[in-house]
Amino acid sequence: MARPEQVLLLEPQHELKFRGPFSDVVTTNLKLSNPTDRNVCFKVKTTAPRRYCVRPNSGIIDAGTSINVSVMLQPFDYDPNEKSKHKFMVQAMLAPPDMTDMEGVWKEAKPEELMDSKLRCVFEMPTENEKTHDMESNKMMSSSSLKSESSLPVKSMSSTLDDGEVKKIMEECKRLQMEAQRLREENKQIKEDDGLRMRKSNIMSPQHPSVAMKKEEGMSARTVALIVLFFVMGIIVGKLVL
Repeated sequence: MARPEQVLLLEPQHELKFRGPFSDVVTTNLKLSNPTDRNVCFKVKTTAPRRYCVRPNSGIIDAGTSINVSVMLQPFDYDPNEKSKHKFMVQAMLAPPDMTDMEGVWKEAKPEELMDSKLRCVFEMPTENEKTHDMESNKMMSSSSLKSESSLPVKSMSSTLDDGEVKKIMEECKRLQMEAQRLREENKQIKEDDGLRMRKSNIMSPQHPSVAMKKEEGMSARTVALIVLFFVMGIIVGKLVL
């Protein structure tokens, strides 16, 4: 018994074209439309499953809706003399009204309930002129996108924030500015104090060397006296404890 005609509309209908270079993943889209008044189950199969990544590769298309299937060709060494033998098949089936297990429905499906559509894969390598044109187009698109982004007003960026958040941000900026000003003033004052102290020490050192020596002697004498005092107190406390 002949299989029923495919109810899904495929776009493209017969060929999946992949445009090189193939040193990176190349993606093409397959649109599946369901013009009927019933839900349709579908599966996408290929003769080279290791070479392609298909998302989604199965599912349900509701009545009167469509779905885009991304077919991603993995990187490979392209040989222009080698013809592609890869093929894809879109298998479809009308979904039962009370369906709960899609995999079970596929397993129990009868051959006369299945609908097939086959597509062949075509690899295209751009010429040098096309490569140059593609590169220029990409540059123009990137530059235009940058211009459009830079021309956006600041107001549109801030419009995503409410008034309360904007007020908080402004207050925080003001506080940070005041803190930075205070730190700058403190740093300036410290530098001035250091400079003054250095100038005083430079003035005193050549004119009054004896004064500095006397101060050092006085400090050392006080230090020795304190050490002796602590030593005596330690002896006295030790005797009292014993």
